[in-house]
Amino acid sequence: MKNALYLIVASFILTSCGGSPEQSVADIISEGNLEKIRAKKNTITEQLSVLDTEAKQLDSVIALLSDNEKFPLVTTIKVVAQNFDHFLELQGSVKTKQNVLIYPEMAGTLQRVYVKEGQRVTKGQLLASIDDGGMGSQLEQLKTQAELAKTTFERQQRLWDQKIGSEIQYLQAKTNYIATENAVKQTQSQLGKSTIRAPFSGIIDDVIKDQGTVVAPGPGSEVFRIVNLSNMYIEVNIPESYVDDIKKGKQAKVYFPVLDKTIETKVRQTGNFISPGNRSFTAEIPVPNKEGNIKPNLTAKVKLNDYSKADAILIPQSIISENSEGQQYVYTANPDGEKASVVKQIITTGKTQGSIVEITSGLSSGDELIKEGARSVKDGQNVQILKD
Repeated sequence: MKNALYLIVASFILTSCGGSPEQSVADIISEGNLEKIRAKKNTITEQLSVLDTEAKQLDSVIALLSDNEKFPLVTTIKVVAQNFDHFLELQGSVKTKQNVLIYPEMAGTLQRVYVKEGQRVTKGQLLASIDDGGMGSQLEQLKTQAELAKTTFERQQRLWDQKIGSEIQYLQAKTNYIATENAVKQTQSQLGKSTIRAPFSGIIDDVIKDQGTVVAPGPGSEVFRIVNLSNMYIEVNIPESYVDDIKKGKQAKVYFPVLDKTIETKVRQTGNFISPGNRSFTAEIPVPNKEGNIKPNLTAKVKLNDYSKADAILIPQSIISENSEGQQYVYTANPDGEKASVVKQIITTGKTQGSIVEITSGLSSGDELIKEGARSVKDGQNVQILKD
């Protein structure tokens, strides 16, 4: 190294030695001699070339005198095998199977409304009554007639058992008794239609008709809307390519943007039919609603677990590059004292989750993977790893 240094210094000294002082540029210009001006320009051009050579020689001296060779600084991460749960992201809305409009079963005036909006009711609870048009009085008369027919039949039966009386009297009493009983049951059934009861437990979401309104069966005569908010679910459409990956019992994460709330649940059931229109099948995800703030038709983002691996190799997607042949690669660092050598490693990728990519081949647990500086290094280059 010393001999090389002496040669460079000697060359520098010889090159920098000049002759006697020359006439200045200003003096030559003032003389106005074109030949002298051209000669001076040529001299200055030669001097610039010499200065450029000298600058390169100084760079060489600086490199030789430097105590340590400078390597590019990089940071690394150690590859570690870990659990990987991949989620398919979909969008859906909240539904409930118990969200119905309640219609009257008979025509008449809405005589009385017993509930109000927002009220919680139980299954079978009386919600409203309709004027029965005197059917209640008819029922009482029929019950009286039925009691008489029953008494008559029982007496005729005792006589017939004792072989007293005619068979025709016995059969007439029996027929009359059965007919009046049927009439009572039929009237009771008709009279039951004059009351409106809750088909299931839930909340009265809307009282549509006011007391005193004339109602009748059929569209346009809805009286109440009742909703059960405790049995909510989300239905999503899943592409048919996931038919073997998403099944009953799979983990699900439901996020409600409006509520900024995430619920962890499981797939309750999947459909058995592939829609020909969008080539998808449905999945039903139950949503617990203890606080009651999840409403039907509320938008939700759903993540369904479609793939899991216990010892997956996961790396940031940002450090993966691709060559002209379409191969993906990363750089690893093999430490050697204070420096490390760079190795270009061809990889095969699997599932992607956000900014993380699964590596199926090319890397092993324990490899030192170049992170910061990965875009500026080359295969076989020496680098210095920046310690935390």
